[in-house]
Amino acid sequence: MEYKYFAFISYNSADLKWGKRLQRKLEHYKMPATLCSEHGWNRYPIRPVFFAPTDIQPNDLNEELKGRLRDSKNLIVICSPNSAKSSWVAAEIDYFYSLGRAKDIHFFIVEGTPNSENPNEECFNPIIKSLGLDGVLGANVNEHNYSLPYLNRERAYVQIVTKLLGVEFDTIWHKRYIAERWIFAISLVIIVVITIVGVWNASRSIDISVSLTENTLSNDNLPQLSDAEITLTARDYVRSSRVTSIGDTVVFTNVPRSLIGKSVRFDFIDFPDSPDS
Repeated sequence: MEYKYFAFISYNSADLKWGKRLQRKLEHYKMPATLCSEHGWNRYPIRPVFFAPTDIQPNDLNEELKGRLRDSKNLIVICSPNSAKSSWVAAEIDYFYSLGRAKDIHFFIVEGTPNSENPNEECFNPIIKSLGLDGVLGANVNEHNYSLPYLNRERAYVQIVTKLLGVEFDTIWHKRYIAERWIFAISLVIIVVITIVGVWNASRSIDISVSLTENTLSNDNLPQLSDAEITLTARDYVRSSRVTSIGDTVVFTNVPRSLIGKSVRFDFIDFPDSPDS
């Protein structure tokens, strides 16, 4: 049978962000070329995925949702304490089950615990147990298989992808895991290198040249420049240099790069020639 949608996402409005995230993840999940060739898939085989906030029409909501459920190859239930208390989620699961499609119902756990003794932590809607589906394992984003939360979430995405496509978990995860580890390692190296270069660039010193020009509005009574000292002061940096005439260029060396763009002060002291010179 041909279906209009590859999957239908059932969720509670409190888990809206997870519904959007899962839809985006599935529709943009690029499969390895070898598997696509082997199974006859395109590179993005899980399209389209129905998600009510982006696809639903305002009229005849109940009947339209039933039609969307019939047109969907799979049902994905986002499980959390929120959806466990949702009568709407229960109705969608029950209707999809009534179509004789129990094997096509999949669970994506984002919060809470399956079959918990604490009702506030239970993530499975009661309809799941009453229909005998509580033995189905769900993909859980909070499982602690790896030290990095990102890898645990990726593992859950791969779990739901393999369930939807009907392939072994390791056929995708092994390649995906290696690729993710390489990407993470390379990204970490790049971040470290950029940080080191940034620190080095910010800490290394520079040289500043200051040229002297004659002010045409200067006071004629001022003495002629013969031997002067110019002092550059900025924060804790103080350097002095001597000039002998207009047109000289003074170079202040080893100026901290951190002073770029900061205010500095120049002090000018003229030392006239001595009578004996």
